[in-house]
Amino acid sequence: MSVATPEGPNGRLDPVSFEIIRAGLQSIPDLVEADITRTAFSPLIYEYKDYAVGLVDAEGRSIALAQNGLPLFLTNLIGLAVRDGLRVYRDEGFQRGDVVVTNHAGTLGQHLNNVVMYTPIFNANGALSAFMGVIVHWIDIGGRYPGSSLGNDMTELAQEGLQLRSVKLYRAGMPVDEIFRIIEHNTRDPDGLLGDIAAQHAGCIKGRDLFEQLVARHGEESVRTAVATIWRNAEAASRAAVRAVADGTYEMKTFLDDDGILQGVPVPVDVKVEIRGDEFIVDYSRIGAQMRGPYNSGVEGGGETCARIAFKYLFAPHDPANEGSFAPVRIVLPPGKFLSAAPNAPMGRYSTPLPTVIDAIIAAMASLMPDRVAAGHHAAMGIYGFTGRHPETQRFFRYTDSASGGWGAGRNQDGVGPYKTLMHADNREIPVEAVEALYPLRVQEMSWRADSGGPGRHRGGLGIRKVFRVLAPCNGFLGFERFVCPPWGLDGGLPGEPGFVEIEYANGTCERVMKANGIPLSRDDVIRVHTGAGGGYGSPLARSSADVSADVARGYVSRKQAEEIYGVALHEDGSVNEEGTRRHHSDSAA
Repeated sequence: MSVATPEGPNGRLDPVSFEIIRAGLQSIPDLVEADITRTAFSPLIYEYKDYAVGLVDAEGRSIALAQNGLPLFLTNLIGLAVRDGLRVYRDEGFQRGDVVVTNHAGTLGQHLNNVVMYTPIFNANGALSAFMGVIVHWIDIGGRYPGSSLGNDMTELAQEGLQLRSVKLYRAGMPVDEIFRIIEHNTRDPDGLLGDIAAQHAGCIKGRDLFEQLVARHGEESVRTAVATIWRNAEAASRAAVRAVADGTYEMKTFLDDDGILQGVPVPVDVKVEIRGDEFIVDYSRIGAQMRGPYNSGVEGGGETCARIAFKYLFAPHDPANEGSFAPVRIVLPPGKFLSAAPNAPMGRYSTPLPTVIDAIIAAMASLMPDRVAAGHHAAMGIYGFTGRHPETQRFFRYTDSASGGWGAGRNQDGVGPYKTLMHADNREIPVEAVEALYPLRVQEMSWRADSGGPGRHRGGLGIRKVFRVLAPCNGFLGFERFVCPPWGLDGGLPGEPGFVEIEYANGTCERVMKANGIPLSRDDVIRVHTGAGGGYGSPLARSSADVSADVARGYVSRKQAEEIYGVALHEDGSVNEEGTRRHHSDSAA
Protein backbone atom coordinates (compact mmCIF):
# COMPACT_ATOMS: atom_id res chain seq x y z
CA MET A 1 0.00 0.00 0.00
CA SER A 2 1.35 3.42 -0.91
CA VAL A 3 0.84 6.35 1.45
CA ALA A 4 -0.80 9.35 -0.18
CA THR A 5 1.27 12.51 -0.56
CA PRO A 6 -0.31 15.24 1.59
CA GLU A 7 -1.83 17.38 -1.13
CA GLY A 8 -4.71 19.82 -1.17
CA PRO A 9 -6.30 22.17 -3.72
CA ASN A 10 -3.61 24.81 -3.21
CA GLY A 11 -0.52 22.65 -3.06
CA ARG A 12 1.35 20.07 -1.04
CA LEU A 13 2.08 19.71 2.66
CA ASP A 14 5.51 18.46 3.64
CA PRO A 15 5.53 15.08 5.50
CA VAL A 16 6.87 16.53 8.77
CA SER A 17 4.15 19.18 8.95
CA PHE A 18 1.59 16.54 8.06
CA GLU A 19 2.66 14.32 10.96
CA ILE A 20 2.62 17.25 13.38
CA ILE A 21 -0.92 18.19 12.34
CA ARG A 22 -2.09 14.56 12.34
CA ALA A 23 -0.78 14.04 15.89
CA GLY A 24 -2.27 17.37 16.96
CA LEU A 25 -5.70 16.42 15.65
CA GLN A 26 -5.58 13.07 17.43
CA SER A 27 -4.49 14.71 20.68
CA ILE A 28 -7.65 16.84 20.85
CA PRO A 29 -10.20 14.10 21.62
CA ASP A 30 -7.62 12.23 23.70
CA LEU A 31 -7.04 15.27 25.94
CA VAL A 32 -10.76 15.94 26.27
CA GLU A 33 -11.38 12.31 27.17
CA ALA A 34 -8.86 12.54 30.01
CA ASP A 35 -10.50 15.72 31.30
CA ILE A 36 -13.95 14.13 31.45
CA THR A 37 -12.56 11.28 33.52
CA ARG A 38 -11.29 13.87 36.00
CA THR A 39 -14.37 16.09 36.11
CA ALA A 40 -17.49 13.90 35.79
CA PHE A 41 -19.66 13.36 38.86
CA SER A 42 -20.85 9.76 38.31
CA PRO A 43 -18.73 6.63 38.82
CA LEU A 44 -20.32 5.24 35.65
CA ILE A 45 -18.47 8.02 33.81
CA TYR A 46 -15.24 8.63 35.71
CA GLU A 47 -14.57 4.98 36.66
CA TYR A 48 -16.41 2.84 34.09
CA LYS A 49 -15.83 5.44 31.32
CA ASP A 50 -19.21 5.16 29.61
CA TYR A 51 -18.49 7.99 27.17
CA ALA A 52 -16.53 8.86 24.04
CA VAL A 53 -15.11 11.93 22.32
CA GLY A 54 -14.71 12.86 18.68
CA LEU A 55 -13.97 15.62 16.20
CA VAL A 56 -15.94 15.68 12.92
CA ASP A 57 -15.98 18.01 9.93
CA ALA A 58 -18.79 20.32 8.85
CA GLU A 59 -20.61 17.39 7.22
CA GLY A 60 -20.25 15.05 10.20
CA ARG A 61 -17.33 13.02 8.81
CA SER A 62 -14.97 11.71 11.51
CA ILE A 63 -11.61 13.46 11.69
CA ALA A 64 -10.24 12.09 14.97
CA LEU A 65 -11.79 9.88 17.63
CA ALA A 66 -10.51 9.35 21.17
CA GLN A 67 -8.46 6.18 21.21
CA ASN A 68 -9.81 4.88 24.52
CA GLY A 69 -13.48 5.71 24.01
CA LEU A 70 -16.23 3.14 23.65
CA PRO A 71 -16.10 1.56 20.16
CA LEU A 72 -19.86 1.26 20.49
CA PHE A 73 -20.07 5.08 20.32
CA LEU A 74 -17.15 5.97 18.12
CA THR A 75 -17.89 4.24 14.83
CA ASN A 76 -20.57 6.71 13.69
CA LEU A 77 -22.70 8.30 16.43
CA ILE A 78 -21.23 11.82 16.54
CA GLY A 79 -21.55 12.17 12.76
CA LEU A 80 -25.15 10.92 12.87
CA ALA A 81 -26.01 13.47 15.55
CA VAL A 82 -24.37 16.34 13.67
CA ARG A 83 -26.10 15.49 10.39
CA ASP A 84 -29.47 15.45 12.14
CA GLY A 85 -28.70 18.84 13.71
CA LEU A 86 -27.78 20.26 10.32
CA ARG A 87 -31.21 19.19 9.06
CA VAL A 88 -33.11 20.47 12.10
CA TYR A 89 -31.30 23.83 12.12
CA ARG A 90 -31.15 24.20 8.37
CA ASP A 91 -32.81 27.64 8.48
CA GLU A 92 -31.60 28.97 11.83
CA GLY A 93 -28.04 27.70 11.49
CA PHE A 94 -25.36 27.76 14.18
CA GLN A 95 -23.27 30.38 15.90
CA ARG A 96 -20.21 30.19 18.10
CA GLY A 97 -21.13 28.98 21.58
CA ASP A 98 -24.16 26.99 20.47
CA VAL A 99 -24.27 23.55 22.06
CA VAL A 100 -26.70 20.90 20.80
CA VAL A 101 -27.79 17.70 22.54
CA THR A 102 -29.62 14.73 21.05
CA ASN A 103 -30.57 11.23 22.10
CA HIS A 104 -33.16 10.68 19.37
CA ALA A 105 -33.55 6.94 18.83
CA GLY A 106 -34.61 7.47 15.22
CA THR A 107 -31.23 9.09 14.58
CA LEU A 108 -28.79 7.24 16.82
CA GLY A 109 -30.60 3.89 17.06
CA GLN A 110 -29.55 3.31 20.68
CA HIS A 111 -31.09 3.76 24.09
CA LEU A 112 -32.09 7.21 25.26
CA ASN A 113 -29.36 7.43 27.92
CA ASN A 114 -26.75 7.84 25.18
CA VAL A 115 -26.71 11.59 24.62
CA VAL A 116 -24.48 13.28 22.04
CA MET A 117 -23.48 16.86 22.80
CA TYR A 118 -21.61 18.92 20.22
CA THR A 119 -20.61 22.48 19.44
CA PRO A 120 -19.80 24.11 16.08
CA ILE A 121 -16.35 25.39 15.12
CA PHE A 122 -15.94 28.25 12.64
CA ASN A 123 -12.98 29.39 10.57
CA ALA A 124 -11.54 32.90 10.46
CA ASN A 125 -14.05 33.89 7.77
CA GLY A 126 -17.03 32.75 9.85
CA ALA A 127 -17.72 29.62 7.83
CA LEU A 128 -18.60 26.38 9.59
CA SER A 129 -15.56 24.10 9.56
CA ALA A 130 -16.05 21.33 12.15
CA PHE A 131 -17.89 20.13 15.26
CA MET A 132 -16.54 18.88 18.58
CA GLY A 133 -18.69 16.13 20.10
CA VAL A 134 -18.87 14.19 23.35
CA ILE A 135 -21.19 11.23 23.96
CA VAL A 136 -22.06 10.48 27.58
CA HIS A 137 -24.39 7.90 29.09
CA TRP A 138 -26.69 10.13 31.12
CA ILE A 139 -27.26 8.28 34.39
CA ASP A 140 -31.03 8.79 34.62
CA ILE A 141 -33.50 10.56 32.30
CA GLY A 142 -36.74 9.43 33.86
CA GLY A 143 -38.81 6.58 32.54
CA ARG A 144 -40.26 3.57 34.24
CA TYR A 145 -37.18 2.35 36.11
CA PRO A 146 -34.32 4.07 37.95
CA GLY A 147 -31.51 4.45 35.45
CA SER A 148 -34.11 4.68 32.64
CA SER A 149 -32.61 1.96 30.44
CA LEU A 150 -32.38 -0.85 32.97
CA GLY A 151 -35.74 -2.57 32.65
CA ASN A 152 -35.91 -5.88 30.79
CA ASP A 153 -39.68 -5.85 30.25
CA MET A 154 -40.20 -2.49 28.56
CA THR A 155 -42.25 -2.77 25.37
CA GLU A 156 -42.18 0.80 24.00
CA LEU A 157 -39.63 3.58 23.81
CA ALA A 158 -41.86 6.01 25.70
CA GLN A 159 -41.33 3.93 28.87
CA GLU A 160 -37.59 4.59 28.75
CA GLY A 161 -37.37 8.30 29.51
CA LEU A 162 -36.97 11.75 28.06
CA GLN A 163 -36.31 12.25 24.33
CA LEU A 164 -34.34 15.28 23.19
CA ARG A 165 -34.02 15.53 19.43
CA SER A 166 -31.34 18.00 18.38
CA VAL A 167 -32.14 20.81 20.82
CA LYS A 168 -29.85 23.69 21.73
CA LEU A 169 -28.71 23.49 25.34
CA TYR A 170 -26.68 26.69 24.88
CA ARG A 171 -27.25 29.52 22.42
CA ALA A 172 -24.26 31.71 21.67
CA GLY A 173 -22.65 30.55 24.89
CA MET A 174 -25.68 31.19 27.12
CA PRO A 175 -27.56 28.29 28.74
CA VAL A 176 -31.13 27.72 27.60
CA ASP A 177 -32.81 27.63 31.01
CA GLU A 178 -36.00 25.97 29.75
CA ILE A 179 -34.09 22.91 28.50
CA PHE A 180 -32.08 22.66 31.71
CA ARG A 181 -35.32 22.75 33.73
CA ILE A 182 -36.82 19.99 31.61
CA ILE A 183 -33.74 17.82 32.19
CA GLU A 184 -33.55 18.60 35.91
CA HIS A 185 -37.17 17.59 36.49
CA ASN A 186 -36.96 14.43 34.42
CA THR A 187 -34.20 12.70 36.36
CA ARG A 188 -34.04 10.99 39.73
CA ASP A 189 -30.51 12.29 40.30
CA PRO A 190 -30.35 15.93 39.19
CA ASP A 191 -27.11 16.73 41.02
CA GLY A 192 -25.22 13.83 39.50
CA LEU A 193 -26.64 14.26 36.01
CA LEU A 194 -26.15 18.03 35.85
CA GLY A 195 -22.58 17.53 37.06
CA ASP A 196 -21.92 15.07 34.25
CA ILE A 197 -23.52 17.47 31.75
CA ALA A 198 -21.20 20.24 32.95
CA ALA A 199 -18.19 17.98 32.33
CA GLN A 200 -19.55 17.03 28.90
CA HIS A 201 -20.08 20.69 28.02
CA ALA A 202 -16.59 21.68 29.20
CA GLY A 203 -15.17 18.90 27.02
CA CYS A 204 -16.93 20.25 23.94
CA ILE A 205 -15.67 23.78 24.57
CA LYS A 206 -12.11 22.68 25.28
CA GLY A 207 -12.04 20.57 22.11
CA ARG A 208 -13.37 23.49 20.07
CA ASP A 209 -10.70 25.81 21.46
CA LEU A 210 -7.91 23.30 20.86
CA PHE A 211 -8.99 22.85 17.23
CA GLU A 212 -9.11 26.60 16.69
CA GLN A 213 -5.60 26.91 18.16
CA LEU A 214 -4.31 24.17 15.88
CA VAL A 215 -5.78 25.89 12.81
CA ALA A 216 -4.34 29.23 13.89
CA ARG A 217 -0.90 27.63 14.29
CA HIS A 218 -0.79 25.72 10.98
CA GLY A 219 -3.29 27.45 8.73
CA GLU A 220 -6.70 26.28 7.58
CA GLU A 221 -5.53 24.99 4.22
CA SER A 222 -2.78 22.89 5.78
CA VAL A 223 -5.21 21.36 8.26
CA ARG A 224 -7.72 20.59 5.50
CA THR A 225 -4.99 18.97 3.45
CA ALA A 226 -3.90 16.88 6.43
CA VAL A 227 -7.45 15.72 7.11
CA ALA A 228 -8.01 14.72 3.48
CA THR A 229 -4.73 12.80 3.53
CA ILE A 230 -5.61 11.04 6.78
CA TRP A 231 -8.87 9.87 5.20
CA ARG A 232 -7.19 8.73 1.98
CA ASN A 233 -4.48 6.82 3.84
CA ALA A 234 -6.96 5.15 6.19
CA GLU A 235 -9.22 4.09 3.34
CA ALA A 236 -6.31 2.82 1.28
CA ALA A 237 -4.98 0.78 4.20
CA SER A 238 -8.42 -0.68 4.99
CA ARG A 239 -9.12 -1.64 1.39
CA ALA A 240 -5.66 -3.15 0.97
CA ALA A 241 -6.22 -5.28 4.09
CA VAL A 242 -9.47 -6.63 2.66
CA ARG A 243 -7.95 -7.32 -0.75
CA ALA A 244 -5.23 -9.37 0.95
CA VAL A 245 -7.71 -12.12 1.92
CA ALA A 246 -9.60 -14.45 -0.39
CA ASP A 247 -12.97 -13.56 -1.84
CA GLY A 248 -15.80 -15.72 -0.61
CA THR A 249 -18.84 -16.03 1.61
CA TYR A 250 -18.53 -17.06 5.25
CA GLU A 251 -21.24 -17.75 7.81
CA MET A 252 -21.84 -18.12 11.54
CA LYS A 253 -24.95 -19.15 13.42
CA THR A 254 -25.53 -18.68 17.13
CA PHE A 255 -28.34 -17.29 19.29
CA LEU A 256 -29.40 -15.10 22.20
CA ASP A 257 -31.23 -16.47 25.22
CA ASP A 258 -34.45 -14.46 24.76
CA ASP A 259 -35.96 -10.99 24.41
CA GLY A 260 -36.77 -10.39 28.08
CA ILE A 261 -40.49 -10.84 27.50
CA LEU A 262 -40.73 -14.36 26.09
CA GLN A 263 -38.08 -15.78 28.39
CA GLY A 264 -36.58 -19.03 27.24
CA VAL A 265 -37.41 -18.46 23.55
CA PRO A 266 -34.06 -18.05 21.73
CA VAL A 267 -33.39 -15.30 19.20
CA PRO A 268 -31.30 -16.30 16.14
CA VAL A 269 -28.01 -14.55 15.39
CA ASP A 270 -27.32 -15.80 11.87
CA VAL A 271 -24.82 -13.69 9.92
CA LYS A 272 -23.16 -13.99 6.53
CA VAL A 273 -19.97 -12.16 5.60
CA GLU A 274 -18.88 -11.69 2.01
CA ILE A 275 -15.44 -10.58 0.90
CA ARG A 276 -15.72 -9.09 -2.58
CA GLY A 277 -12.53 -7.45 -3.79
CA ASP A 278 -11.90 -4.62 -1.35
CA GLU A 279 -15.40 -4.72 0.19
CA PHE A 280 -16.45 -6.28 3.50
CA ILE A 281 -20.19 -7.00 3.32
CA VAL A 282 -22.17 -8.15 6.34
CA ASP A 283 -25.56 -9.67 5.54
CA TYR A 284 -28.04 -9.69 8.44
CA SER A 285 -30.99 -10.94 6.39
CA ARG A 286 -31.42 -14.05 8.54
CA ILE A 287 -30.99 -12.43 11.94
CA GLY A 288 -33.86 -12.33 14.42
CA ALA A 289 -36.86 -10.04 14.04
CA GLN A 290 -37.52 -6.90 16.08
CA MET A 291 -38.15 -8.00 19.66
CA ARG A 292 -41.04 -7.16 21.92
CA GLY A 293 -38.60 -6.45 24.72
CA PRO A 294 -35.97 -3.66 24.86
CA TYR A 295 -33.11 -5.51 23.13
CA ASN A 296 -33.51 -3.64 19.83
CA SER A 297 -31.38 -1.07 18.06
CA GLY A 298 -31.66 1.00 14.89
CA VAL A 299 -29.79 0.36 11.65
CA GLU A 300 -26.97 2.82 12.37
CA GLY A 301 -26.66 2.20 16.11
CA GLY A 302 -27.03 -1.56 15.76
CA GLY A 303 -26.24 -3.25 12.45
CA GLU A 304 -23.79 -0.65 11.15
CA THR A 305 -22.02 -0.32 14.48
CA CYS A 306 -21.52 -4.08 14.86
CA ALA A 307 -20.16 -4.47 11.34
CA ARG A 308 -17.70 -1.62 11.79
CA ILE A 309 -16.41 -2.84 15.15
CA ALA A 310 -15.91 -6.38 13.81
CA PHE A 311 -14.16 -5.00 10.73
CA LYS A 312 -11.78 -2.94 12.87
CA TYR A 313 -10.82 -5.97 14.97
CA LEU A 314 -10.13 -8.04 11.88
CA PHE A 315 -8.41 -5.62 9.53
CA ALA A 316 -7.11 -2.51 11.31
CA PRO A 317 -6.99 -3.08 15.08
CA HIS A 318 -4.04 -0.78 15.78
CA ASP A 319 -4.84 2.22 13.57
CA PRO A 320 -6.71 5.26 14.91
CA ALA A 321 -10.27 5.34 13.60
CA ASN A 322 -11.60 8.03 11.28
CA GLU A 323 -13.97 8.37 8.34
CA GLY A 324 -11.69 6.52 5.95
CA SER A 325 -11.25 3.52 8.26
CA PHE A 326 -14.67 2.08 7.53
CA ALA A 327 -14.92 2.78 3.80
CA PRO A 328 -14.90 -0.94 2.81
CA VAL A 329 -17.81 -1.83 5.13
CA ARG A 330 -21.27 -2.43 3.71
CA ILE A 331 -24.29 -4.02 5.34
CA VAL A 332 -27.39 -5.79 4.10
CA LEU A 333 -30.06 -5.28 6.73
CA PRO A 334 -33.78 -5.47 5.95
CA PRO A 335 -36.12 -3.41 8.13
CA GLY A 336 -37.89 -5.08 11.02
CA LYS A 337 -34.88 -6.91 12.50
CA PHE A 338 -33.67 -6.41 16.06
CA LEU A 339 -30.70 -4.54 14.54
CA SER A 340 -32.96 -2.38 12.34
CA ALA A 341 -35.87 -1.71 14.66
CA ALA A 342 -38.46 1.02 14.21
CA PRO A 343 -37.67 4.38 15.88
CA ASN A 344 -40.35 3.82 18.54
CA ALA A 345 -39.20 0.30 19.44
CA PRO A 346 -37.98 -0.31 22.99
CA MET A 347 -34.19 0.04 23.04
CA GLY A 348 -33.29 0.29 26.71
CA ARG A 349 -31.15 -2.84 26.66
CA TYR A 350 -30.01 -2.38 23.03
CA SER A 351 -26.37 -3.08 23.85
CA THR A 352 -26.95 -6.55 25.35
CA PRO A 353 -27.12 -8.48 22.02
CA LEU A 354 -24.36 -6.55 20.26
CA PRO A 355 -21.27 -8.35 21.66
CA THR A 356 -22.71 -11.65 20.43
CA VAL A 357 -23.38 -10.17 16.99
CA ILE A 358 -19.84 -8.76 16.77
CA ASP A 359 -18.37 -12.06 17.94
CA ALA A 360 -20.44 -13.95 15.35
CA ILE A 361 -19.20 -11.71 12.51
CA ILE A 362 -15.61 -12.31 13.60
CA ALA A 363 -16.18 -16.05 14.05
CA ALA A 364 -17.52 -16.30 10.50
CA MET A 365 -13.99 -15.42 9.33
CA ALA A 366 -12.24 -18.13 11.37
CA SER A 367 -11.41 -20.40 8.43
CA LEU A 368 -10.16 -17.48 6.35
CA MET A 369 -8.17 -15.67 9.05
CA PRO A 370 -7.19 -18.27 11.68
CA ASP A 371 -4.34 -16.13 13.04
CA ARG A 372 -6.70 -13.25 13.82
CA VAL A 373 -9.87 -14.98 15.01
CA ALA A 374 -10.12 -16.17 18.59
CA ALA A 375 -12.68 -18.49 20.11
CA GLY A 376 -15.87 -16.97 21.50
CA HIS A 377 -15.70 -14.55 24.44
CA HIS A 378 -18.18 -14.21 27.30
CA ALA A 379 -20.17 -11.71 25.19
CA ALA A 380 -22.48 -10.77 28.05
CA MET A 381 -23.02 -7.12 28.84
CA GLY A 382 -24.18 -8.57 32.14
CA ILE A 383 -25.70 -5.38 33.48
CA TYR A 384 -26.35 -5.53 37.23
CA GLY A 385 -26.84 -3.04 40.00
CA PHE A 386 -28.79 -1.62 42.89
CA THR A 387 -31.01 1.44 43.44
CA GLY A 388 -32.61 2.97 46.51
CA ARG A 389 -32.23 5.61 49.20
CA HIS A 390 -28.94 5.74 51.07
CA PRO A 391 -29.70 5.02 54.74
CA GLU A 392 -27.39 7.80 55.98
CA THR A 393 -28.25 10.63 53.56
CA GLN A 394 -31.66 9.50 52.27
CA ARG A 395 -30.49 10.55 48.84
CA PHE A 396 -31.28 8.48 45.78
CA PHE A 397 -28.44 6.18 44.74
CA ARG A 398 -27.88 4.02 41.72
CA TYR A 399 -24.96 1.65 41.35
CA THR A 400 -24.55 0.04 37.92
CA ASP A 401 -21.79 -2.09 36.47
CA SER A 402 -21.43 -4.73 33.79
CA ALA A 403 -19.77 -8.11 33.67
CA SER A 404 -16.05 -8.60 33.14
CA GLY A 405 -15.34 -12.11 31.91
CA GLY A 406 -13.06 -14.29 29.83
CA TRP A 407 -12.11 -13.81 26.19
CA GLY A 408 -11.48 -16.66 23.80
CA ALA A 409 -8.16 -18.36 23.21
CA GLY A 410 -6.36 -17.79 19.92
CA ARG A 411 -4.31 -19.96 17.64
CA ASN A 412 -1.12 -19.05 19.48
CA GLN A 413 -2.13 -17.96 22.98
CA ASP A 414 -4.45 -18.48 25.90
CA GLY A 415 -7.51 -16.32 26.31
CA VAL A 416 -7.30 -13.21 28.47
CA GLY A 417 -9.48 -11.53 31.05
CA PRO A 418 -11.33 -10.51 32.99
CA TYR A 419 -12.36 -7.83 30.52
CA LYS A 420 -15.59 -6.23 29.40
CA THR A 421 -16.88 -7.20 25.95
CA LEU A 422 -15.57 -6.68 22.41
CA MET A 423 -17.57 -3.47 22.13
CA HIS A 424 -15.81 -1.91 25.12
CA ALA A 425 -12.36 -0.31 25.23
CA ASP A 426 -10.45 0.04 28.50
CA ASN A 427 -13.64 0.08 30.58
CA ARG A 428 -12.86 -1.05 34.08
CA GLU A 429 -14.67 -2.58 37.00
CA ILE A 430 -15.84 0.17 39.34
CA PRO A 431 -13.33 -0.26 42.19
CA VAL A 432 -14.46 -2.04 45.33
CA GLU A 433 -13.36 0.95 47.42
CA ALA A 434 -15.62 3.29 45.44
CA VAL A 435 -18.58 0.91 45.64
CA GLU A 436 -18.32 0.53 49.40
CA ALA A 437 -17.71 4.24 49.99
CA LEU A 438 -20.65 5.46 47.91
CA TYR A 439 -23.32 2.77 48.32
CA PRO A 440 -24.79 0.59 51.11
CA LEU A 441 -23.04 -2.50 49.75
CA ARG A 442 -20.13 -4.69 50.73
CA VAL A 443 -18.09 -6.55 48.13
CA GLN A 444 -17.27 -9.77 49.95
CA GLU A 445 -15.38 -11.59 47.23
CA MET A 446 -13.89 -11.14 43.80
CA SER A 447 -12.16 -14.27 42.55
CA TRP A 448 -11.47 -16.42 39.50
CA ARG A 449 -14.00 -19.06 38.48
CA ALA A 450 -11.83 -22.16 38.39
CA ASP A 451 -12.49 -24.50 35.43
CA SER A 452 -14.59 -21.88 33.66
CA GLY A 453 -12.17 -21.21 30.78
CA GLY A 454 -12.82 -23.40 27.75
CA PRO A 455 -10.28 -26.26 27.69
CA GLY A 456 -8.00 -26.42 24.68
CA ARG A 457 -4.42 -26.45 23.50
CA HIS A 458 -4.78 -22.82 24.46
CA ARG A 459 -7.20 -22.27 27.34
CA GLY A 460 -9.97 -19.70 27.28
CA GLY A 461 -9.83 -16.73 29.64
CA LEU A 462 -11.55 -17.29 32.99
CA GLY A 463 -14.73 -15.74 34.28
CA ILE A 464 -14.92 -14.22 37.74
CA ARG A 465 -17.10 -14.54 40.81
CA LYS A 466 -18.11 -11.27 42.48
CA VAL A 467 -20.16 -11.39 45.67
CA PHE A 468 -22.15 -8.46 47.11
CA ARG A 469 -23.80 -8.22 50.51
CA VAL A 470 -26.64 -5.71 50.81
CA LEU A 471 -26.36 -3.44 53.86
CA ALA A 472 -29.70 -1.62 53.54
CA PRO A 473 -33.04 -2.24 51.80
CA CYS A 474 -32.86 -1.50 48.06
CA ASN A 475 -33.88 -2.88 44.68
CA GLY A 476 -31.67 -4.98 42.43
CA PHE A 477 -31.76 -5.31 38.65
CA LEU A 478 -30.15 -7.80 36.31
CA GLY A 479 -29.82 -7.89 32.53
CA PHE A 480 -27.68 -10.91 31.65
CA GLU A 481 -27.37 -12.81 28.37
CA ARG A 482 -25.63 -15.93 27.11
CA PHE A 483 -26.67 -18.14 30.05
CA VAL A 484 -27.77 -20.80 27.56
CA CYS A 485 -25.32 -20.34 24.67
CA PRO A 486 -21.76 -20.95 25.94
CA PRO A 487 -18.81 -19.15 24.32
CA TRP A 488 -17.69 -21.45 21.53
CA GLY A 489 -14.33 -23.13 21.07
CA LEU A 490 -12.40 -23.36 17.80
CA ASP A 491 -10.39 -26.10 16.10
CA GLY A 492 -11.34 -28.73 18.67
CA GLY A 493 -11.34 -26.39 21.66
CA LEU A 494 -14.19 -26.73 24.14
CA PRO A 495 -16.66 -23.99 25.04
CA GLY A 496 -16.21 -21.74 28.04
CA GLU A 497 -18.65 -21.77 30.91
CA PRO A 498 -21.55 -19.32 30.61
CA GLY A 499 -22.33 -16.94 33.44
CA PHE A 500 -25.16 -16.88 35.95
CA VAL A 501 -26.36 -14.88 38.93
CA GLU A 502 -27.46 -16.36 42.23
CA ILE A 503 -29.33 -14.52 44.97
CA GLU A 504 -29.27 -15.89 48.51
CA TYR A 505 -31.83 -14.11 50.62
CA ALA A 506 -31.31 -13.50 54.33
CA ASN A 507 -34.17 -15.91 55.07
CA GLY A 508 -32.16 -18.76 53.54
CA THR A 509 -33.94 -19.13 50.18
CA CYS A 510 -31.85 -19.07 47.01
CA GLU A 511 -32.60 -18.54 43.30
CA ARG A 512 -30.83 -18.09 39.99
CA VAL A 513 -31.86 -15.06 37.98
CA MET A 514 -31.03 -13.90 34.45
CA LYS A 515 -33.18 -10.88 33.66
CA ALA A 516 -35.17 -9.16 36.39
CA ASN A 517 -36.27 -5.68 37.44
CA GLY A 518 -36.91 -4.17 40.85
CA ILE A 519 -35.86 -7.21 42.87
CA PRO A 520 -36.67 -6.26 46.50
CA LEU A 521 -33.56 -6.79 48.59
CA SER A 522 -33.13 -6.63 52.36
CA ARG A 523 -30.14 -6.22 54.62
CA ASP A 524 -27.78 -9.23 54.44
CA ASP A 525 -29.15 -10.57 51.16
CA VAL A 526 -26.22 -11.84 49.08
CA ILE A 527 -25.88 -11.57 45.29
CA ARG A 528 -23.27 -13.75 43.58
CA VAL A 529 -22.39 -12.70 40.05
CA HIS A 530 -20.62 -15.43 38.06
CA THR A 531 -19.38 -14.14 34.71
CA GLY A 532 -18.82 -16.18 31.56
CA ALA A 533 -15.47 -17.42 30.26
CA GLY A 534 -13.79 -17.67 26.87
CA GLY A 535 -13.75 -20.71 24.61
CA GLY A 536 -10.66 -22.85 24.10
CA TYR A 537 -8.59 -23.27 20.93
CA GLY A 538 -7.35 -26.69 19.79
CA SER A 539 -7.67 -30.07 21.46
CA PRO A 540 -7.23 -30.01 25.26
CA LEU A 541 -5.05 -33.13 24.95
CA ALA A 542 -2.56 -31.05 22.96
CA ARG A 543 -1.96 -28.62 25.85
CA SER A 544 1.46 -29.04 27.35
CA SER A 545 1.60 -30.87 30.68
CA ALA A 546 3.67 -28.04 32.14
CA ASP A 547 0.99 -25.48 31.26
CA VAL A 548 -1.73 -27.64 32.81
CA SER A 549 0.34 -28.09 35.99
CA ALA A 550 0.87 -24.32 36.17
CA ASP A 551 -2.88 -23.72 35.70
CA VAL A 552 -3.63 -26.04 38.61
CA ALA A 553 -1.04 -24.33 40.81
CA ARG A 554 -2.60 -20.94 40.05
CA GLY A 555 -6.12 -22.13 40.76
CA TYR A 556 -7.29 -21.71 37.15
CA VAL A 557 -7.92 -25.44 36.62
CA SER A 558 -8.87 -28.14 39.13
CA ARG A 559 -6.93 -31.39 39.44
CA LYS A 560 -10.10 -33.17 38.31
CA GLN A 561 -10.32 -31.17 35.06
CA ALA A 562 -6.58 -31.58 34.53
CA GLU A 563 -6.95 -35.36 34.56
CA GLU A 564 -10.37 -35.85 32.99
CA ILE A 565 -10.24 -33.27 30.20
CA TYR A 566 -6.58 -32.41 29.66
CA GLY A 567 -5.38 -35.97 30.36
CA VAL A 568 -2.63 -34.78 32.72
CA ALA A 569 -1.95 -36.74 35.90
CA LEU A 570 -0.34 -34.89 38.80
CA HIS A 571 1.61 -35.92 41.84
CA GLU A 572 0.52 -34.72 45.29
CA ASP A 573 2.93 -31.79 45.07
CA GLY A 574 1.37 -30.70 41.77
CA SER A 575 4.21 -31.80 39.53
CA VAL A 576 3.41 -33.77 36.38
CA ASN A 577 3.11 -37.54 36.72
CA GLU A 578 4.61 -38.40 33.35
CA GLU A 579 3.67 -42.10 33.43
CA GLY A 580 0.07 -41.40 34.47
CA THR A 581 -0.19 -38.68 31.80
CA ARG A 582 1.01 -41.05 29.07
CA ARG A 583 -1.60 -43.56 30.24
CA HIS A 584 -4.37 -40.94 30.10
CA HIS A 585 -3.37 -39.89 26.59
CA SER A 586 -3.13 -43.49 25.46
CA ASP A 587 -6.61 -44.24 26.82
CA SER A 588 -8.01 -41.12 25.11
CA ALA A 589 -6.43 -42.10 21.78
CA ALA A 590 -7.94 -45.56 22.05
